[in-house]
Amino acid sequence: MPPAPEGTISPSTGNPGQRLSVRYSKRGRMRFASHRDIARALERAIRRAGVPVAFSAGFTPHPKISYAGAAPTGVASLAEYFEFTLAEYLDPGLVRDRLDNAMPDGIDVVEVVVAGSGGLADRLEASEWRVEMPGVAPDDAREAAAVYLAAETVEVERLTKKGRRRFDTREAVLRMEVEECAAAEKNETYAILRLVVRHMTPAVRPDDVVTGLRQKAGLAPPSSTVMTRLAQGPLDEASGAIADPFAANDETAQNGEPERAAPGEGEVPADQAGRAEEAPRSSLLTRDSGHA
Repeated sequence: MPPAPEGTISPSTGNPGQRLSVRYSKRGRMRFASHRDIARALERAIRRAGVPVAFSAGFTPHPKISYAGAAPTGVASLAEYFEFTLAEYLDPGLVRDRLDNAMPDGIDVVEVVVAGSGGLADRLEASEWRVEMPGVAPDDAREAAAVYLAAETVEVERLTKKGRRRFDTREAVLRMEVEECAAAEKNETYAILRLVVRHMTPAVRPDDVVTGLRQKAGLAPPSSTVMTRLAQGPLDEASGAIADPFAANDETAQNGEPERAAPGEGEVPADQAGRAEEAPRSSLLTRDSGHA
């Protein structure tokens, strides 16, 4: 389907506006920013980019922006997502370029596509993580991973907004392996774990798994770990592989809906930030309802 001219109604809904899905990355110093701070940065970038975001109705209109699956504060991510509605149709590739140019250092807009049917949050079923552990020998990490995976349960405690909570991490971990090239890459004692973690409630974060490795197998990195989300999306239970959450949009395009824009260059969401970090799959944070 050829793109509609600027200023027309959305061809996917027949209503004013157009819903877009965005994948972005957060790296460098931005990994230490809270979800609330990142969402504010994204909204400022949308304004600077001149993208005509739609607003909710009522006495206190809010931009129609929804955040899904936000990574915890302190970790980097190559696969963060949000959706927003435009007041008029724009080419998704143009929106990607405008947003990326307006983002602060450390946030890169990777891809913008026409939103598919259904909720984006429902398609974010699991995440793949890379956990760098300086000072840990790969063989020690491998032994600890075997102990962890052999356990039926690995309980940890974490302070949440509702107080200190104890929960099992083992059920959420589908795969844990140590990269063979870790020591050679760093030319020092250095282990790198690759994890695939199912999104559950409460959310099991990579630092929870590191805590579980210390408690269950005695693996205690002497310095801070560096954690990066590599992907999140639909989960293949049999293989543990994570699919592209935008792939459903391609299927929609084949049925006559607007086609997906070509991926852009580059890579690495407002309110209710704590809830986003606690339950990445079960909740889709939205400002459409008018709540601050």
